[in-house]
Amino acid sequence: MGGFLVQMGATVTCTHGGQAVATAPNSRVTVSGQPTVLLSAQWVVVGCPLVPPPLPPCATATWVTGTTRVTSNGQPLVIQSGQSVCAPTGTPLIVAAAQTRVTAT
Repeated sequence: MGGFLVQMGATVTCTHGGQAVATAPNSRVTVSGQPTVLLSAQWVVVGCPLVPPPLPPCATATWVTGTTRVTSNGQPLVIQSGQSVCAPTGTPLIVAAAQTRVTAT
């Protein structure tokens, strides 16, 4: 499964609308002048409006699937069609806006 590469300037949110930002840019590969993000990078979620109970708001997230054929530094990259999971809610991240010039599988 392929998809557009996700860059640092992409608009990424948790399912509830909190803003997600990658903590480690991958400056070895850039798209649209912005660094890409490796699959291993942690994401921080800020402003998740989910209020307990039943669960606390989204705080962090990781991508579970990304590129399979294209790598950087030997690691897969985050793609828009990849799967992610937020902690502690278990909901996915949503890539609302990303560059649309570079795709990878």
